[in-house]
Amino acid sequence: MYLSGATVADVARRFGLPYATVRQWCRSSAAPKTLGSAFRCFRCREGAPTPVAYAYLLGLYLGDGHLATTVRVPVLRISCSKAWPGLIDACETAMRDVLAAKVQRVSQPGCVSVQSYGKHWPCLLPQHGPGKKHERPITLAAWQESIVSRNAGDFLRGLFHSDGARFTNRVTVRGREYAYPRYMFVNESTDIMGLCQWALDLLGVAWAMNRRNSLSVARREAVAALDRHVGPKS
Repeated sequence: MYLSGATVADVARRFGLPYATVRQWCRSSAAPKTLGSAFRCFRCREGAPTPVAYAYLLGLYLGDGHLATTVRVPVLRISCSKAWPGLIDACETAMRDVLAAKVQRVSQPGCVSVQSYGKHWPCLLPQHGPGKKHERPITLAAWQESIVSRNAGDFLRGLFHSDGARFTNRVTVRGREYAYPRYMFVNESTDIMGLCQWALDLLGVAWAMNRRNSLSVARREAVAALDRHVGPKS
């Protein structure tokens, strides 16, 4: 951050460290090394606070993300639809808040790949592995479960912003049309679907499986609860 133009005070607030300590690091000849990804990784820096954005980023990654570790420097990529520019911005912000010093946006047909290179992404996303997520087990580490249990709403926001949607459902009963808001989450991985169900249960949000790979939240009070935590994409 400091090397990118942030002030010493900005860095101290971001990492929860004493101003004097950060000033010494930032202004020393060792600053480029000290402020590398190892310093930014909250799993590798003793006593580091968990970034608020982590649960949201984890949800985005499980939905539409991929972590490539076969290259020299691991790269995290999350695909975001061009129809939702606010989501693209939120994804980049979350990457920066959690670990990234630099974030790139790579335009592709219909979507933007928000990506960041960093040696410590595998520390933060241990679910990475070869093959598609729905073809291999996806489980959270104990420390991730603890974070998600405290931040279930942010985690769900990431899941629904990647592989979900909020829309108006219309039905006709005895010739009369009814319209009501509804959330849907679609994912081929039974493990990721299970994590979504678990997080919804933590918040007391009623859900139902309308298909093997599709979860629905339709009750008025349940939709209102998700509106407080998730909300529509922008």
